[in-house]
Amino acid sequence: MHHRKRVLVTGGAGFLGSHLCRRLIAEGADVLCVDNFFTGTKDNILDLLDHPHFEVMRHDVTFPLYVEVDEIYNLACPASPIHYQHDPVQTTKTSVHGAINMLGLAKRIDAKILQASTSEVYGDPSVHPQTEDYWGNVNPIGIRSCYDEGKRCAETLFFDYHRQHGLNIKVARIFNTYGPNMHPNDGRVVSNFIVQALADEPITIYGDGSQTRSFCYVDDLIDGFIRLMASDDDVTGPINLGNPGEFTIKELAEQVISLAGSSSQITYHPLPSDDPMQRQPDITQARGVLRWEPSVPLQEGLKHTIAYFRR
Repeated sequence: MHHRKRVLVTGGAGFLGSHLCRRLIAEGADVLCVDNFFTGTKDNILDLLDHPHFEVMRHDVTFPLYVEVDEIYNLACPASPIHYQHDPVQTTKTSVHGAINMLGLAKRIDAKILQASTSEVYGDPSVHPQTEDYWGNVNPIGIRSCYDEGKRCAETLFFDYHRQHGLNIKVARIFNTYGPNMHPNDGRVVSNFIVQALADEPITIYGDGSQTRSFCYVDDLIDGFIRLMASDDDVTGPINLGNPGEFTIKELAEQVISLAGSSSQITYHPLPSDDPMQRQPDITQARGVLRWEPSVPLQEGLKHTIAYFRR
């Protein structure tokens, strides 16, 4: 009989997880979506709930899980400051205990496992653009550190399990990603601007708008996940996945206002603590090792995302 690959996606009802589940189903996998629905929602996976090769389980990864799968994508963790600062202790537990539990599962069943890490491990970087060998500039006691240090510790655990137990690991460092299924109230800059623009409310920029970000459309990122998971066993990462196109926050606001046909005005507010001034991935490794680079321009991706929020 043809063996259909069994894949576990933690955080599978979230923004990235729901897109990943959809892609895996389309590629012929049996998908187990695990989510505690803190930031994820069933609305993101409604079209999959009746699919014969999709299953959803309400579970928190800070507790052990006993299932049989071939591959694990560990995406579970709130990823926007509003959500991860709501309960910072739980955020750290999700990254650290979640990694321990999923690595323990992978070790027991000999599964390949991918960790969704983040560009936040670079903190407020003093190296630009950021390469994977840069160790970062993170404030370990700041208000963002529950997320930053939690993800850094998760990476530590992944590589220690790899060295100590020979586990087949993959680590992806995700840069700013946007697209349909984003939470409208997650406080991230793209969703904030779009929601405000569609309501013709003032666009709130923190700082003077000169800080930069690199925005990757979700379909491009998911393609990077799939390619990293399918890469040779000696490819562990960490590998940056993001769009190297760099834009100021003010440029993003102006594009959103224009594409949404909005009458919103831009207002400026004080910059939050530890907010990085620059963020741009060096994707030399992704291009060379995975033959991956983003293909969706910011303007096109914003059009899709604005249409989603308008609906």
